[in-house]
Amino acid sequence: MQIVMIGLGKMGGNMARRLISAGHKVIGYNNTPEVTEKMAAQDGLAAAFSLEEAAGMFEGPRVFWVMVPAGEPTESTVMALSELLSKDDVIIDGGNSNFNDSMRRSELLAEKGIHFLDVGVSGGVWGLKEGYSMMIGGEVEIVEQLRSIFESLAPAADKGWGRVGPNGAGHFVKMVHNGIEYGLMQAYAEGFEIMKARQDFDLDLHGISEIWQHGSVVRSWLLDLTTDALAEDQELSNIRGWVADSGEGRWTVFEAINQDVPAPVITMALLQRFVSRQEESYAAKLLAAMRNQFGGHAVRKADE
Repeated sequence: MQIVMIGLGKMGGNMARRLISAGHKVIGYNNTPEVTEKMAAQDGLAAAFSLEEAAGMFEGPRVFWVMVPAGEPTESTVMALSELLSKDDVIIDGGNSNFNDSMRRSELLAEKGIHFLDVGVSGGVWGLKEGYSMMIGGEVEIVEQLRSIFESLAPAADKGWGRVGPNGAGHFVKMVHNGIEYGLMQAYAEGFEIMKARQDFDLDLHGISEIWQHGSVVRSWLLDLTTDALAEDQELSNIRGWVADSGEGRWTVFEAINQDVPAPVITMALLQRFVSRQEESYAAKLLAAMRNQFGGHAVRKADE
């Protein structure tokens, strides 16, 4: 099957490579021409240097997979494609778009007879080798039509992918997936910090993580990755404790509030990421000042 991959970054590039290795013809376009040229030379990609050129490289129905950052980059790309494509062509958004945007885009494209799938993709840098987990929102018939693409990208033809609901559902499920990921990561981080604080035990954190990898109820792929990180440097001396968030954790918390669903673990995990970015907490300073005012408790001066 022929497919156009728009966005050849780390994830999109690896997905294109996996499709090519499975026998699909992949046309690639990236806004940096050098990236497209390099993949064409090394990986057998058919190079396109504009959306217009990509759209004209094969007859319909055409399949365009968009792997660009969520927000304006995705919006402008999808809207540009809507002017280039024809009835029965398909646009797949495999980025981390907000599910509300995906629902809106699907309606706009449907007016032109263009099909839309929102595909939440998980797998990260390991996806090229291990395969990708894909949560798909859209029409049943279109998902079935593109089955060979999803089977090629997944860990196995019958594992790790599936249609989860109508348009918007794919990105909604991926949003919740990432919210859960926040909570799991935070729990591991806190647990290892508690163990590190007990200095009299002189715990080998890497060794403990290896023990937990086998037979333990807390074993997981995240633990495997944690073990790899600790093997390199248990002190993590070259890493700042500054943690970004992609936005999906925030959206998960917003949706929990909108649906009156208590989600304290995911919410606190998100807030801890905000804490990690503070060089100095004004709130903590004020807490110290209040304790000093009502109880005469000592405060540490800024130069101490």
